Amino acid sequence: MYNIASPKGFSAAGAHVGIKKAKTDLTLIASEVPAAAAACFTKNIVKAAPVVYDERIIKNGGKVRGVVVNSGNANACTGERGMDDARAMASAFAGLLGAKPDEVFVCSTGVIGAPMPMEKLEAGIPRVFKMLGCSEAHGVSAVEGIMTTDTFMKTAGATVAVGGAEVKIAGMAKGSGMIHPDMATMLAFVTTDAAIAAPLLQKALFSGVERTFNMISVDGDTSTNDTILVLANGMANNPEICAEGPDYEAFAGALGKVCESLAVDVARDGEGATKLFEVRLSGAATEADARKIARAVTSSSLVKAAVFGADANMGRALCAMGYSGGEFDPDRVSMSFSSAAGSVDWMKMGNVVPFDEALAKKVLSEKEIYMDIDLAGGEFSAKAWGCDLTYDYVKINGDYRS
Repeated sequence: MYNIASPKGFSAAGAHVGIKKAKTDLTLIASEVPAAAAACFTKNIVKAAPVVYDERIIKNGGKVRGVVVNSGNANACTGERGMDDARAMASAFAGLLGAKPDEVFVCSTGVIGAPMPMEKLEAGIPRVFKMLGCSEAHGVSAVEGIMTTDTFMKTAGATVAVGGAEVKIAGMAKGSGMIHPDMATMLAFVTTDAAIAAPLLQKALFSGVERTFNMISVDGDTSTNDTILVLANGMANNPEICAEGPDYEAFAGALGKVCESLAVDVARDGEGATKLFEVRLSGAATEADARKIARAVTSSSLVKAAVFGADANMGRALCAMGYSGGEFDPDRVSMSFSSAAGSVDWMKMGNVVPFDEALAKKVLSEKEIYMDIDLAGGEFSAKAWGCDLTYDYVKINGDYRS
C-alpha cells in the first residue's frame, strides 16, 4: 500500500493540535532535499490566503522542501491577517527544516471566515515535526490531518520504470463537499522521487488534472481553497526528464492514473452520497465538446436526484447535455446505462426505445452506475464522475459549523 511518504526521501505525519475538538487537524510533509514543484489552483476569484501564498511560490519557480496543512479552518476571507498567518505557518515549518519560508507550501481547509488559531499552530508544528516518518502509520496520520467531512481516506500510488530506474508516485486527497473543481480539487498532494524538470512536471500535472479532477462534481460548488501540489525530489536517480519522449509519457501516464484514482474516490465520497456514477461519452467532434457534455451530466442536480431514486428519467441527462455548451446533434445520440445488475438501452439515434422499468430500477439501485453516451459525431471521448444527491447532503451542510 502506498502512502504520501512512500517515494524515497519523503516523510509525513499528522496529529491533533486543537483546531478541531478532537480529530487530527495538522499534517506535515517533508522532503530530504529540495524538490521541483507543480500545482493547480482554484479559479474561484475568492481565493483563500494559502492559495495566494502558494501561487507566488509556483510563479517564482523555486524548489520546495515541504508542505504544512491544517483542517478545521480554511483561512479564507480573512484579509491581511490571513496572509500573515499563512506566512507564519510556512516560516514555522521552514525553520525546522532549515529552509526558507518560500520553500514551504501552506494549505488549509475547513470553515470560511474564521481567523486562524495561530497559538495552537505555532505550538503544534514543532510537535508534529518530531513525529515525521515514512511508515504506513505515518501516512495514515497525514491523511487524517487533512480530512473534514470525508468518510474514508483517499490515497493512491504507482511505480513506473523511467530511464532504467524505479520511480514511485504517491498521493492523498481530501474532498467530500463543495466539489465542482475547475483546476484540481479540494486539497490533493502528490510526492514522487522522479527527477523531472519543473515545466514538464507542471505539464504532466495539468494534463492529468484536466482528465480527472476537473471531470468530477458533487454539488456544483468550486471551493476557495482548491489546490493540488506535486513535489518531485529526484531521489530515484533516474536520468532527469528534460524533454517529452518515452520517459515523460511513462511518468505522465502514471501520474494521471494516481490523479484518477484520487478524483474518483472524491466523487464516491460526496457528502451524503450512496452511489457513484460514471459517464462514458464518445463520438464528440472535439475534446472540448466531449468534456463539457460529460461533465454537464454528472453536474446536474436533477440527474443526481434521479440516480438517488433509481429513476430511469434519462431525459434529464439529455437536457443537461443540451445546455452544456458542447456541440452535438440530438438526433444522433444513443444512450444506455449499466451496473452489476445488468444493462438498459434508453435511446438510439435520438429516439427513446422501450425498456424494462423493473430492470432499470434494479440497475440504478446498485452502488456504481455507468452511463454510456454516443454522440455519433466524431472521434473524441471523455469520462466524468459524479454521485447521487441525497437528503443527507442537506443535513450535513445545514449543520456544517456545529
